[in-house]
Amino acid sequence: MKQVVLPSATSMLGTLIGEPSVSSRSSALDQSNIGVLNHLANWLHDINFDVEISSLPEEPAKANLIATYLPQGQHIDGGLILAGHSDTVPCDEKLWHSDPYSLSERDSRVHGLGACDMKGFFPIAISAASQVVNKKLKKPLTIIATSDEESGMAGARFLADRGIRKADVTLVGEPTELKPIISHKGAITLSITIQGSSGHSSNPDLGRNAIDSMHAVIQELMEFRKALANNYQTPGFDVSIPTLNLGCLRAGDSPNRICEHSELQIDLRLLPGMNADAIVSDLKQRLYVIGDKLGTPIDVLFLSPAIPAFESPENSHVAKLLETLSGKASGKVAFGTEAPFYQDFSKETVVFGPGSISQAHQPDEYMELSYFSKTESILIQLIQHFCN
Repeated sequence: MKQVVLPSATSMLGTLIGEPSVSSRSSALDQSNIGVLNHLANWLHDINFDVEISSLPEEPAKANLIATYLPQGQHIDGGLILAGHSDTVPCDEKLWHSDPYSLSERDSRVHGLGACDMKGFFPIAISAASQVVNKKLKKPLTIIATSDEESGMAGARFLADRGIRKADVTLVGEPTELKPIISHKGAITLSITIQGSSGHSSNPDLGRNAIDSMHAVIQELMEFRKALANNYQTPGFDVSIPTLNLGCLRAGDSPNRICEHSELQIDLRLLPGMNADAIVSDLKQRLYVIGDKLGTPIDVLFLSPAIPAFESPENSHVAKLLETLSGKASGKVAFGTEAPFYQDFSKETVVFGPGSISQAHQPDEYMELSYFSKTESILIQLIQHFCN
């Protein structure tokens, strides 16, 4: 094996942050992630990984990277996958105290868009891999970087449809403060649209007001939220019930005109074991009754494909090992990850990574420098355990 000196993990992170890779449903904000993948590919090539970058079929500017170190060139299954996403959310640069696309260090923290969520994971994973790949591993070590996690998880869905090498364990390196996460909620985002008819506001009978109907819809959503809370609870989550958030409301165009159209966008967070299709079907039936009664047709559409809930067994071997290595008990979180998309290809899956989710999607996003050495040490031990 050729001897290569990689840049430091913080230097690699600076390079990744300097390569913007925003994913967004807004075409004005959406960017390619291929520049980030090319940097990862170069570093991984340098430590003798086989690297493949595959564009998404319908989005050639978006791609996934799969880099694998095979012991003595053997094409075998098993081993360990270290996985994450290469995109970030958009940001409002005016709210930052430093350039979000340039790594800055202050107060024992590194700041930059993606420092925590989750570009910071990859340099640590690559640095850890560089320490062990020359130790004659017996099973494959794979590093995966996906696209568009922040706007629908298109990259992970493509991987799941296409299929990947089966592994013993997949670790998804989302920011969990180095706490093993064995379960998270699923997420559904819906658009509820109401079609009324316009008319002069001086006579309500001249039209059918979509805002009046939306008032009835919101009342029904409040009742639906109570029903979900009464019927479903799972201990271990900070919020142990399903949640329903009224996130975005648009309606009307003038105070003296009967509102013709209104739209409400909502977010549902479902517990593991809940049937998403049945929940949405129930909600639709409740709302369609309102539309029929008030003469304002109602439509309920998915804004993006549902994110499945994730659950691993309480006695997960990798979670128990990570508890020992990190000194932190396993837990459950409300935010979604790509973990469920790996479960068909991995005997065990866990979410575990540096940084705090409280820093994700925030101005002045940062990761504490102490996480770099702690996480690298744990990943080295994890690679040795599952690949040797």
